[in-house]
Amino acid sequence: MSDKIKIIADSTCDISPALVEKYGIEIHPFVVNLGENSFKDGVDITTVDILNYYRTTGQLSKTAAAPPEEYTELFQKWTDEGYDILFFTISDDFSSAYSNACLGAEGMNNVHIVESANLSTGILLLVLAAADLIESGMSAAETAEQVKALVPKVRTSFVIDTLEFLWKGGRCSGVAALGANLLKLKPCIEVVDGKMGVGKKYRGNIDKVVPQYIQDRLESTPHVVRRRVFITHTFEDRKPVEAALKQVRKTGMFEEVLETQAGCTVYSHCGPNTLGILYIEA
Repeated sequence: MSDKIKIIADSTCDISPALVEKYGIEIHPFVVNLGENSFKDGVDITTVDILNYYRTTGQLSKTAAAPPEEYTELFQKWTDEGYDILFFTISDDFSSAYSNACLGAEGMNNVHIVESANLSTGILLLVLAAADLIESGMSAAETAEQVKALVPKVRTSFVIDTLEFLWKGGRCSGVAALGANLLKLKPCIEVVDGKMGVGKKYRGNIDKVVPQYIQDRLESTPHVVRRRVFITHTFEDRKPVEAALKQVRKTGMFEEVLETQAGCTVYSHCGPNTLGILYIEA
């Protein structure tokens, strides 16, 4: 990667420490509020803290993007050293991160902001695609344009064990319509055009639902970008995660099958025992 192009993403991309180190990506943390106390996603709060807070108080954590002036400071740190910047944000429908980042970058021609229309490793797929393009010698401006063209091709979904978090948070259209079946269903939550909606609905234990969900998702997208796929989750139990990784590897559809754990922002809305398969459609 060029030493004069810096990729930065907000913490909602759910990147692993190993990938941060491998690609030299800087992560800018969202704010997570537990009552009157504020923390930085991935810095001084964990998903365990969020779950414990919910179990103790019955209240959800709340997340927030940084104000414009914080983005200005972040960008200037790198532009003052002669870097071009590629900055990736969560969907504008979920947060003010994109609009605040744009305000913070006003007057900076060498800052390129990509609104992912996505969340979690749906963002990270674009981040790593950008890293690959820069590694091949592409400029920051060219990379931004190429990656923006990939945005509508990212396929992001999760199967949810409990809808309590989405139900109380009101962040997913269609959840309210599930009505009395709320606690019995394990719905697939899909991100389409930057918004979350309810897809196929499953019943049964989440460990048995996950393999059927993965099969359904891959069968619905026969042509994929083979470079990489993510299994992203909030499981503590390794068994369903390992089974999901094995299932995806067995298909031979992807060159690289990567696992990450969802961070505090995504966990705040999806809760425990959530798992998704995320990739780019060819």
